[in-house]
Amino acid sequence: MYAVIFRAEINEFDQSYFDIAARMQELAKSKYGCLEFTALTEGNQEIAISYWESENQIIAWKQDPEHKKAQELGRSKWYKSYQVQIVKVERAYTSNT
Repeated sequence: MYAVIFRAEINEFDQSYFDIAARMQELAKSKYGCLEFTALTEGNQEIAISYWESENQIIAWKQDPEHKKAQELGRSKWYKSYQVQIVKVERAYTSNT
C-alpha cells in the first residue's frame, strides 16, 4: 500500500475550491481506486493523505484531465506553496479500543 501526502500553504479558498475538492476525492475513489482520502486545514495549512494499492493508480490519478485542471487552479489561485510525498506503507496498526 502507498500513501500520498499533500501539504500546502493556503493562499485563498473560495466556494469553487470546496466544490472541486469534493469532486476530486470522489473521482480518485470511484475511477482510480483510492482506498481512503482525508483532508484537513488548520490556519493557513492544509494536509491531505490518500491511500492507494499501487503506484500505477497514483500515476494514473495524477494524469487525469480533470485532476490536471484542479492542479493548475491550485498553483495559480488556492496555494502559496505545496509539497507532495509518495510513501510506501511498511506497516500499519489498528486499535478498536
